[in-house]
Amino acid sequence: MLLADELEIARNAPLANCSLPDAERYTRWLATHHYENFSVVSWLLPKELHQHFYNIYAYCRWADDLGDEIADRQRAIQLLDWWERELDACYQGTPSNPVFIALHKTILAKDIPRQPLADLLKAFRQDQIINRYPTWDAVLDYCIYSANPVGRLVLYLCGYRDPECQRLSDATCTALQLANFWQDVSRDLEKGRIYIPLDIAAVHGLGESDILARQFDERYTGLMKDLIARTRSLFETGKPLAKMVDARLSVDLEMFSRGGLAVLEAIESVGYDTLHRRPSIGKGKHIRLLGRALITQFASRNSGPALMDASSRDSVAPSYENCHRIAKAARSNFYYAFYLLPKLRRDGLAALYAFMRLVDDVADEGDRLPAKQRGLAHWRAALDSALTSQDWRDGSLPEGAAQVLPALVDTMRRYHMPARYLHDLISGAEMDLTVQCYPTFDRLREYCYRVAGTVGLTCTHVFGFRDSRALDLAEKLGYAFQLTNIIRDVQGDYALGRVYVPADDLQRFGVSPQDFSQTQASQGVRELLRFEAARAWQFYEEGAALLGLIDRESRGTLWLLVHTYSALLARIESLDFDVLGEPVRLSRAEKMLFIAHARFRRVTEENILEKRDSDRRRPGGIGSWRRAG
Repeated sequence: MLLADELEIARNAPLANCSLPDAERYTRWLATHHYENFSVVSWLLPKELHQHFYNIYAYCRWADDLGDEIADRQRAIQLLDWWERELDACYQGTPSNPVFIALHKTILAKDIPRQPLADLLKAFRQDQIINRYPTWDAVLDYCIYSANPVGRLVLYLCGYRDPECQRLSDATCTALQLANFWQDVSRDLEKGRIYIPLDIAAVHGLGESDILARQFDERYTGLMKDLIARTRSLFETGKPLAKMVDARLSVDLEMFSRGGLAVLEAIESVGYDTLHRRPSIGKGKHIRLLGRALITQFASRNSGPALMDASSRDSVAPSYENCHRIAKAARSNFYYAFYLLPKLRRDGLAALYAFMRLVDDVADEGDRLPAKQRGLAHWRAALDSALTSQDWRDGSLPEGAAQVLPALVDTMRRYHMPARYLHDLISGAEMDLTVQCYPTFDRLREYCYRVAGTVGLTCTHVFGFRDSRALDLAEKLGYAFQLTNIIRDVQGDYALGRVYVPADDLQRFGVSPQDFSQTQASQGVRELLRFEAARAWQFYEEGAALLGLIDRESRGTLWLLVHTYSALLARIESLDFDVLGEPVRLSRAEKMLFIAHARFRRVTEENILEKRDSDRRRPGGIGSWRRAG
C-alpha cells in the first residue's frame, strides 16, 4: 500500500512478515532516533516496559506521519485507512507489518483494547478534512481523539485501568495538546490549519482573517492569555494523577505536566507572539524540569502519611473498628503481626486485610459462578465509587462494603496507594472462578501477582519506603508467600477442582493431578514440590532485602511475616514434602517465639528467613531449578 520513499520513517523498516526481534529492533530504533526526546521519559520507567513503549510509540509515530507528512490529503486518508486495516489484522492475530508484529506482543501482554489506537486514526483523518474549529468545545472534542488515547495507552502499559486515573490522564493530555497548539500557531498556519477556537478569538475582537494575516497586537495577546489560563486549569485538574501511581511512573507524569507548563511559560516569555515564531524549551530547561520532578517525587515520598483533623479521624474510626473485627475473626498469621506497628499503620493493614477478606469470600463461598462474578464486579464498582465520589453510599452495596470502604479509602489516600493494586487483586479472585489450572509458571506468576504480589505492594505502602526498589522486592515476597500456600494446600485445592502447580512441571516430574488426592505423597510428588519450593526460596532470598528499605518502625512486622512463612516452608521441607493428609502448621508456641523475637530482638536481613537444613537440599532443589530455567 505504501509506495517507495513515500514516508521517510519507512526507509529503515524491515520487510513484511519479518521476525519479532527484527520488528522490535525497528520500533526501538524509531523511538530513540526520531525528533521527540523519547529517551528522557523512557529511562525512568521499569526496564521491562521499555520495549512495550517503543512498540506503542512506533504505531503512533507512523499514524501521525501518514496524516501529517503526506501532502495529498486524499492519499493521506487512503493510507490511514490502510493503517487501520493493519490494526484490524493485528487484533485478529495476523499482523504482517513490522510495527504491528511488535505491537501484537504488547497488545497481548498488556491487554490493550483497540479503541484508543483506533481513536488516534480518527483524529488524523479529521486533520485531512477539518482545518478550522468554531468553538472551544470543538477543540476539546478533537483532543478526545488526538491526545487522550495516548495517556490511556500509557496507563494500560503500566497496569492502570480505573476510570479516575483515566479521567485525570485525559485532563493532562488535553492540556498538553492545547499547549502544543498555542506553541505551534505559526507552523499550523503554514499547513493551512487553525486550532485556535474562533469563538474565543471573537471574544477578543479577532477574526479568522486576522489570524491568517498574522496580525499581532493587544487583541492576540489577550487571546493567548485567555487560552493559556484555560490550559493551566486543565493541568491543575490532572495533577493528582502523579500521586495515584507508582513512584517510577509518577516522575514521568510530573515531567509531562511540567514540560507542558514550561511551554506556556515560553509563550509568555516571548510576549505571546506565536504568530511569527515558535517558542521552544532548551536542553538546559529540560534537565531542570527533570530535576524538579525528581525532587518533588522524593519530597512526596518522604513527607510521611497525610494528616487528618480530629473530626475526619472520628468519622472513619467506626470503619477501622469493623476492619479490625473482620481481621481478628479470620485468625490469620497476618493479624498478630499488625500489633508490632504504630496505631495508624496497624489500622491501615487492618483496612486492607478486611477488604481482601471480603472480596476473597465472594470468590470462595457458594457455587453459582454468575452470582460470584456479579459479586466481584459489584465490589469493583463500589471501590471506584468510594474513591471518586461523595455519594458512593447511595444504592445497594456488597455485604460489608459500607463498613470497610471508609477506612480503606482513608488508608489509600494516607499512604498514596494506587487503586490499581486492589483492582488487580479483584482480577485475581476472578481468575479463581474460571481458571482451574495453569499451563506454565509464567501464567501462574500472573495469578500470584494478582492475589499475593498486590498484598505485598499495598502493605509496603503502609510500611513506608523511600527507594522504589522496595516495590519489586515486595512483589517477590508476595510470590514466595503464595507459592508456600500452594505447596501446603495442594491436596485441598485439588479437592476444590483447582491445580495451581504448572502443567509443564507436572509433566516434567511425571505427576498427574490425581496424585494429589492420595493419602501419602509419591516420590514424584515430593520431587515436584521440592522443585516448586526452590522457586519459593529464590523469591524469599531476593525479597529479604526489603527489610532494609522500609521505615524502621515497620521492620518488626515485615520480619515476623517473612520469618513465619519461610518457617512454614522449612517445616514442609523437613517433612520431605509429604503434605498429603493432615495440613502442615506451625505450633502456637513457635509463633509466640517469633513474635517475641520480632518485638524484642534485633531483626536483620540475615535472620529474617528461617534456616534450612542443607542436608534436605536434594537434587531438584535451587541449583537444579536454576539450571532448568
